Amino acid sequence: MIEFKIDKKYRSDLDLIGTQKAIKLIKDNFELSLAEHLNLLRVSAPIFVKSDSGLNDNLTGVEQPVSFMINESAKKQVQAEIVHSLAKWKRYALGQYGFDIGSGLYTDMNAIRAHEIPDYTHSVYVDQWDWEKVISPEDRNLDYLHQTVNSIFAAFVDMEDILSNELSEYQPLLPDQVTFINSQELEDLYPGLDPEEREHKICQDKKFVFLEQIGHKLRSGKPHDTRSPDYDDWNLNGDILVWSPVLGRGLELSSMGIRVDAQTLLQQLELANETERMRYPYHQQLMSGDLPQTVGGGIGQSRICMYFLQKAHIGEVQASTWPKQMIDELKTRGINLL
Repeated sequence: MIEFKIDKKYRSDLDLIGTQKAIKLIKDNFELSLAEHLNLLRVSAPIFVKSDSGLNDNLTGVEQPVSFMINESAKKQVQAEIVHSLAKWKRYALGQYGFDIGSGLYTDMNAIRAHEIPDYTHSVYVDQWDWEKVISPEDRNLDYLHQTVNSIFAAFVDMEDILSNELSEYQPLLPDQVTFINSQELEDLYPGLDPEEREHKICQDKKFVFLEQIGHKLRSGKPHDTRSPDYDDWNLNGDILVWSPVLGRGLELSSMGIRVDAQTLLQQLELANETERMRYPYHQQLMSGDLPQTVGGGIGQSRICMYFLQKAHIGEVQASTWPKQMIDELKTRGINLL
């Protein structure tokens, strides 16, 4: 377990107003660059879905969404739930919109993950750019996945160029290229470390990493990390990880992947003992071929702002709820949480 050890001398380079201006600069420009590199159209998206639709992101499969009842009519109520992310909804939406192969959508996703324990990088409130694009069956391979990751990296490079021009105190962070490594290779590289420690080491060395093929058990008998079985193909997915100098550790910015087809869906549901999910409309549509083949993911907006602005706490770039002890302790160190 990697502990957070923020240098006692840490102070933000920007005051509160300067930080807000920089956040807007990042959010306005990064999404435009991302859309250009991936050929995406911005669309509106829900903040809640019906519980029986199967459209919510199940994350690792054990987290409970925030749910409530809504009126369908004067006499009928149905249960809805706040999204964890829009991993499945996006694929459904691509089919409804009729996007062509090679094009897709993105949206501002706002979620509540009530199970999270607030710390330096985690918040109950989650904001990210959720994106998804249509691919052909022939695109379901690692080469295409790597091409997509490199396109996202190009958006990071664009953002760093803008910040270098706009902020005199900005210090470049990005390496020349992405390092691709799969979870088994990473375990083989650092066999004596746990998964979090492995990520820390590879990020410290390579700075910008795509850790791929997450979900299946490794030779050690355990997966690198758990993944919901019904959206990413565990052989064609991964996380974008970066090195944060101010945190002195790796920071996950994105989880993404080529989505399951009908065959992979069945295989992964069986491995996860989650075959009962096949009753949901989303899963039935996927099995019947009514949903397109896609690739997609989520890119954390607050995490990106943390990274580029080198903030020590996610609460410096995001307004949320924090434990009073955390607020008071950080305030004595000149770290003000929003």
